[in-house]
Amino acid sequence: MNERTPSTTPPAHELDEATVIKSLYSSVHGLSQEEAVTRIDQYGRNTLPQAEKSSLGAVFFHQFFNPLIYVLLFAVAISIFLNEWSDAGFILAVLLINAIIGTYQEYTAERSAESLRQLISTQARVIRSGDAYEIDAEELVPGDIVLLESGSRVPADLRLIDSRGITIDESLLTGESEAATKNAQQQLAADTILADRNNMAFAATLVNRGRGRGIVVATGSNTEIGNIATSVMGGKSIKPPLLQRMERFTIRIALLVGAAAAVMAIAAIMQGTPLTDIFILAVALAVSAIPEGLPVALTVALAIGMTRMAKRHVIVRRLIAVESLGSCTFIASDKTGTLTVNELTARKIIFPNSVAWTVSGEGMTPEGNIVKKDGEPDSTEAQQLQRLCLASVLSNEGFLGHRNDAWVHHGDSVDVAMLVLAHKAGIIQADTLDRYPQIAEIPFEPENRFSASLNQDKQHHRVSVKGAIETVIAMCNDMLGDSGQHPLDVSAIKRQAHDLADAGYRVLAIADGKLELNPHEVFSEEHLNQLTFIGLVAMIDPLRPEAKSAIAACRQAGIDVCMITGDHPSTALAIARELELADTSDQVVTGPQLKEAELSGGDAITELTKQASVFARIEPQQKLDIVRALEQHGHFVAMTGDGANDAPALKAAHVGIAMGKQGTDVARESADLIITDDNFASIVAGVEEGRVAYANVRKVIFLLVSTGAAEIVLFILALLAGLPLPLVAVQLLWLNLVTNGIQDIALAFEPAEGDELRKPPRPPREPVFNRLMIERVIISALTIGILGFGEFQWMLSQGYELETARNTLLLLMVLFENVHVFNCRSELRSAFQHAPMRNRLLVFGTLGAQLIHIGALYTPGINDILGTHSVSFGHWLNLLGLALILLIVMEIHKFYRRKYPCMK
Repeated sequence: MNERTPSTTPPAHELDEATVIKSLYSSVHGLSQEEAVTRIDQYGRNTLPQAEKSSLGAVFFHQFFNPLIYVLLFAVAISIFLNEWSDAGFILAVLLINAIIGTYQEYTAERSAESLRQLISTQARVIRSGDAYEIDAEELVPGDIVLLESGSRVPADLRLIDSRGITIDESLLTGESEAATKNAQQQLAADTILADRNNMAFAATLVNRGRGRGIVVATGSNTEIGNIATSVMGGKSIKPPLLQRMERFTIRIALLVGAAAAVMAIAAIMQGTPLTDIFILAVALAVSAIPEGLPVALTVALAIGMTRMAKRHVIVRRLIAVESLGSCTFIASDKTGTLTVNELTARKIIFPNSVAWTVSGEGMTPEGNIVKKDGEPDSTEAQQLQRLCLASVLSNEGFLGHRNDAWVHHGDSVDVAMLVLAHKAGIIQADTLDRYPQIAEIPFEPENRFSASLNQDKQHHRVSVKGAIETVIAMCNDMLGDSGQHPLDVSAIKRQAHDLADAGYRVLAIADGKLELNPHEVFSEEHLNQLTFIGLVAMIDPLRPEAKSAIAACRQAGIDVCMITGDHPSTALAIARELELADTSDQVVTGPQLKEAELSGGDAITELTKQASVFARIEPQQKLDIVRALEQHGHFVAMTGDGANDAPALKAAHVGIAMGKQGTDVARESADLIITDDNFASIVAGVEEGRVAYANVRKVIFLLVSTGAAEIVLFILALLAGLPLPLVAVQLLWLNLVTNGIQDIALAFEPAEGDELRKPPRPPREPVFNRLMIERVIISALTIGILGFGEFQWMLSQGYELETARNTLLLLMVLFENVHVFNCRSELRSAFQHAPMRNRLLVFGTLGAQLIHIGALYTPGINDILGTHSVSFGHWLNLLGLALILLIVMEIHKFYRRKYPCMK
């Protein structure tokens, strides 16, 4: 390339083709292979910018950036200062396990997201040195000549230099649902908006039909989609609700521990306790109050939620986001591909004599039937249907066939939908073309809005046409009726078409006729007259079968849903009615209305969106306005998207949900969650799993905090009674990290209770400790603390040595934990309503925790550290009976709360 630097300033769409080629030092024969390699060195590979990936070490150390971890590290520092190395070692071991689990889960999630990116690698056909090559799109450079055809993905930003009926789906950039018609010969003003640059093709868009070629003017981060990717990188994300709750929880725990330690220190000083003993007492109290096992249990609970979500087609990119979806109060969903199958399907056929047929089945497989709406068809009506389907096949440019035990298709979605319809009527494309060989055709051109075919039919030629109703009617002079041809009734046909369009259908008109063509004549549009109008076909992108029930499940779960689409308002409302998402046009807000509200300023957009369930004719940038307005209403918003233009809204939403199959890299990189099957029902499944994950987090927190609070009650009562410390620090750590630590992790595996989607979402600002949690903690802590203190005091009053009393109390506290974990399985449901083996790990974990402690009583070395010794079986049974009192007390509280739910 020497000193030449390819450049297209002014912008490529303002220049003619020859000037653009010259400015890029290229030619119609393309670059040489050597030149292309040189330009890769200068411009880099044609890949989108991505946020810098954290190293494994950085991800590991990030696990320690948590307020609760800070408190635990402070406890480690105090323990080291007091030379309590065993205490410090216990806590550090827990923190290390927590960091390893968190690192593994986040690394696994990122690998899942990366595998999705690998699925969409693009190939490009280029001309180099006059020859055609197929290369990886990453190897494209400015100046390359790229060939485009129907079904291909545009690999870079191109200035078209040749266009033959080419239309491109640019919805991921512009949000326009209609494919853009391209014209290479156009020269446009420099300030032409992106959606109107009809002489350009942009990276990652899809060619719907036609052929063309273009010269690469931008690659990688310099493309339009690359600009969007760059703009959203590094943007601030909203903290997940669980993180917000845990930060507030940690602060409160720290304050309570500090206050309790201060009160107990003052009380001890007043009793004349030496300062060294007071300091040890404060450390023991801190060890009691701080739930050391919570980081590990929290990470495990979220990791389990992540795994369960993955099985239900939801990939979580960050561990903390597992619970976020379960907290959402509003889901703003794309229509196409999420609520619908994104496959155009014929649903109705209407003939001029008002005979109507309904079509069952959906998508691109010919499974289903065509049934007359009212009664059985007579022979004339059946012939009408056959004639319409025959004309739709003959004037068709698509393909539908059965290969390797699967249906395959290619071509425009309208063409394929008509082939599927005809197949349901028994008219097969290959057989039909054998019977009626094609002589000539007029391919579909967007500006003409029809396609036509001339076929041999015995002694004459048959003309078949399908297209827009206004275009086809103009070619007809009569229409098909009950007994042959009738005079054309244009107003009646247009009324039928209008009614179908108002119901949300895309309408296609079908006509046919005979033509005697001289051998020297060329079949053209001039021959399309004197045709017979056959009928109308109504098509729609059908709903996913599970979409309606999924939205109903959201409503039952207290989650509002809105649909966002670029479709016409009447089409959007018709689909919303079918989904039972909206009833009247008052619930529909359009893009132009949002623009007007934006110009009005103030809270106009917020007011406009208050009652909206459908947003139609929405431009991409308006999605961000919708998200912000919903957040102004106090909603915790989950936003779905697949296009690059959705990235800002995905980033701004509390929960960004990207589509895995149809979505772009930019959307996936901006999202918290990725739906691998692009299905709204999977989002609802994710909501359920998110709620299960948060419920399990609450169960673990309740177990750990209530047992820690019980230890504080025990200490306070002992201090007030003038008794020695009931347990020493190492015994407290044994309780909190070993015996209880096994159970809290097992509790994190608790399955769904079954009513998660029948409850409203928890308010995002609701703390972990709501009224119900506080009640349960107080009741269980007082029960354990008082019973434990009573046993400890009784043993000392009976003359037992302090070490023996502590040994008995430690065993009793372990038994309390073993019993209490079954109270924790549900906040309101009785422990006896849970089948024990639904969570086998909890059953075996509880047994294991008890056996580990019993083993420690008999194991030399460990019993020396813990200050424990063996007990008789009878003594163990007496302590178990005492521990079971806790189960009875909590069952009474649950019964009371079920009877008076308003008091929650």
